[in-house]
Amino acid sequence: MQPDIPARATPCRPVPRIIAPMNLDAIQAALRDAGCDGWLFYDHHHRDPIAAHILGLDEKAHVTRRWYYFIPAQGEPRKLVHRIEQGRLDTLPGSKGQYSSWQELAAGLDAMLDRAQRVAMQFSPNNDIMYVSMVDAGTIDFLRSLGKEIVSSADLVSQFEAVLTEDQMATHAAAQMAIDELLAEGWREMGRRLRPASGGAGELTEFDHVQWLSEAMRREGLVWENGPNVSVNANSSDSHYEPTADRSAAIREGDFVLIDIWGRLDRPGSVFYDITWTGVVGREPSPQEQQVFTTVTAARDAAVASIESAFAAGRPICGFEADDAARNVVREAGLGAFFPHRTGHNICNELHGPGAHLDNLETHDRRRILPQTCFSVEPGVYLPEFGVRSEVNMLTAPGKAWVTGKIQRELVRI
Repeated sequence: MQPDIPARATPCRPVPRIIAPMNLDAIQAALRDAGCDGWLFYDHHHRDPIAAHILGLDEKAHVTRRWYYFIPAQGEPRKLVHRIEQGRLDTLPGSKGQYSSWQELAAGLDAMLDRAQRVAMQFSPNNDIMYVSMVDAGTIDFLRSLGKEIVSSADLVSQFEAVLTEDQMATHAAAQMAIDELLAEGWREMGRRLRPASGGAGELTEFDHVQWLSEAMRREGLVWENGPNVSVNANSSDSHYEPTADRSAAIREGDFVLIDIWGRLDRPGSVFYDITWTGVVGREPSPQEQQVFTTVTAARDAAVASIESAFAAGRPICGFEADDAARNVVREAGLGAFFPHRTGHNICNELHGPGAHLDNLETHDRRRILPQTCFSVEPGVYLPEFGVRSEVNMLTAPGKAWVTGKIQRELVRI
């Protein structure tokens, strides 16, 4: 999918997230492995959806007062809730403290954390990984005043939010097979529309083809949040370009075309498949188009290889390392200034998921790429006349990592 684009036209019904019960034993084991004394969850007016999902709370509950939930690495969890909403955490295990005044709140937090020193929270030093930076600076300041070391829960969040089940991985495979096939048919349909059997010049716009792809995905039982995207020539260089019924370029002989398409099964918990391919209409690629395509696909392959080799060797790899592998290829080709986004994003039930992104540009993503996770690899080079992005998805397991669908090796000829 285009990097961090805003909501697009033609929205489809999203698949709801599964609210699963909290797995206390797994969380405590992870805390011990991470060398943390505990994990402090805090929310007010739903400012932290990560907390609600990991704890299995109602994400639409009426929350007007601050609540805190502390899971120690060992022992019984502890709650701190306002007396007006004293039942807010009753679905969770643990002892309960209550407060009304700010003085009681401060004393309650001090007592709740007691002997804990190293405490994980949804916090990122310097806001490096803003996706998990949910806790306000004032709360961090107060906890530090109690002598607590606050560390980022980023890797813990990845472990409990981004790791997929076998069934979820199977839903990704099903979406992959459907989308790979319909995209291939979509290229053929583009050719048919542009060259009708009567011999007359066909008419087709970017938005027309978006509609064709959307209908094909609906027939396959897929849903998606927005898109897909079809863009030609200079429009393919605009990562925020959005063809609409009122704003759409014609697709003609000689054009350069980019198609970005993503979707998932219409099932709770299903996982997206998200790819981008490029092609040329009625001609061979120009030398410049071929050079850029070769560079982008080499960058893609370098990132893929870095992840494959790390998993095969049992060596931890962080998101920023895979981004470096791709970005170095583009820089060496003298095109680094035209690669303005991260190399990839985590994928799960959300298209841009909560796990590690392949990023050392927009953020320095130190989160580890974990087994049983899915993510895109999608370097791009965007010149004024055209843009190339080559996007594949990867899955991981202990000891291996692999690309899940077809890999574009040459520009499509339409």
